[in-house]
Amino acid sequence: MVFDFFGVLTSNMVEVITWFEDRERIAPGTFLRAWSDPRGQDLFRRLELGRIGQENWNAGFAALMGVKPDNLMARYLHDAFPAYPVLQLARQAHAAGVRTAVLSNSLGRHPYDPYAGFDLHGTFDAVVLSEEIGVRKPEPEAFRIVLERLGVSAEECLFVDDSEENLAAARKFGLTPVLGLDEDVVVRRLRELLRLPSL
Repeated sequence: MVFDFFGVLTSNMVEVITWFEDRERIAPGTFLRAWSDPRGQDLFRRLELGRIGQENWNAGFAALMGVKPDNLMARYLHDAFPAYPVLQLARQAHAAGVRTAVLSNSLGRHPYDPYAGFDLHGTFDAVVLSEEIGVRKPEPEAFRIVLERLGVSAEECLFVDDSEENLAAARKFGLTPVLGLDEDVVVRRLRELLRLPSL
């Protein structure tokens, strides 16, 4: 079973963005307009592939939104709290013999590390970050790498993500996709698929 990180093992990213805009006192939709801008897409793509660092992303994306760049990534992800029910399910599945992994399009780890405090390496059999492998979802190579590290075939594996694009790519690669927008809904669905009892 492979989990996305942002929006699956953390709070829903739509809510994270909404709370960010509220704190920054900027108009609703500002973040997504910057994200959909070709310049914003390029900044995210290069960051996820490790071709630029957070400080470059902070400066570029702040300019698109009209906010200060100082530690922007930390301000943006301030409310990306752990999705405890999903993490608990992952631990339960692991204890039951299910091999588990995280496959994340990384947002960098310096100066702000969004993965700190999650103990991913202590919870999952494999942790695959796009900046470390030079490839990102939805590219097939990202799925090949995580499956290789888990030692399982695509047909044996569930893939949980909050992106329809990534889920479609995973299905095409042979994995069974599971939409992970709501942590309680996805936990119930995974318990059904894995036949795990409620805790």
